[in-house]
Amino acid sequence: MPAENCTVFTDFIFSGLSGRQDVQQGLFVLFLLVYGITMITNLGMILLISMDPHLHMPMYYFLSSLSICDVCYSSTVSPKMLADFLSVQKRIPYNLCALQMYFFSAFADVACVILAVMAYDRYVAICNPLLYTNAMSRSTCTQLVTIAYITGLVDSAIHTCGTFRLSFCNSNIINHFFCDVPPLLALSSSDTTINEIALLISCSCIGGFSIITLFLSYSYIITTIVRMNSAQGRRKAFSTCASHLTAVAIFFGTLLFMYSRPSSSYSLDTDKMASVFYTVIIPMLNPLIYSLRNKDVKGALRKVMGTKLCSG
Repeated sequence: MPAENCTVFTDFIFSGLSGRQDVQQGLFVLFLLVYGITMITNLGMILLISMDPHLHMPMYYFLSSLSICDVCYSSTVSPKMLADFLSVQKRIPYNLCALQMYFFSAFADVACVILAVMAYDRYVAICNPLLYTNAMSRSTCTQLVTIAYITGLVDSAIHTCGTFRLSFCNSNIINHFFCDVPPLLALSSSDTTINEIALLISCSCIGGFSIITLFLSYSYIITTIVRMNSAQGRRKAFSTCASHLTAVAIFFGTLLFMYSRPSSSYSLDTDKMASVFYTVIIPMLNPLIYSLRNKDVKGALRKVMGTKLCSG
């Protein structure tokens, strides 16, 4: 579209999850509760791991990093979404939309890589236990988490810059509840072919690397567990992996559904529900999955609660 015929918008308007005021009020109460649980459980997990010396291990260092990531990327979406439930027009300034997209995409990438790193950690712990201390030293763990953050920040910068170089001449109404790449590509009046190719390559590289790491790690883990002579050892090994596999299946299943498709197949209502799941529900589920299925975490929690009760 010629530049002289293009309307310059200074902000975007979200269509939101519902146009009915009574439904929005109900959704406000529901998602306020979910966001509160997300913050309490994730921050509680971070504090618990930092306070208990028995949890000062690579596995829990990565779990703490995942909780930090969940807090951050949920907080880029939920507060604005909650405010919009109480607003008639759900406006977001152009620059804030770019910031929301950048930080959400970055932390989503970081979570993706950290889940893969956690699988590698379990592989070393179960398949090469004698090398575990040296292979997963504190400096190595810090380097792996740093790589995850660099990957997320760089990848998100590419997509955010590419998306906001497009023209949005026809409308400024985003049929979504936050600034994400697919709905903005669908809204743009420019040719988005390059952006879609870049998004596909990004998903293939980051998602593909993570999925391959997960597949190889758990292939070796399952082979090692099957060969164990002790039934108790097999149960313990499976229990340490079950929570991680659950979190991985939920996270990657949703992201692959969302981002591995062209914008022509973009179904607004379906993708809104999928987006709610991975932006709001998954950050709440992760600490619950890991705490309910992990004896070390449950033991540390009981110890902290017992100390509080005794001091009270």
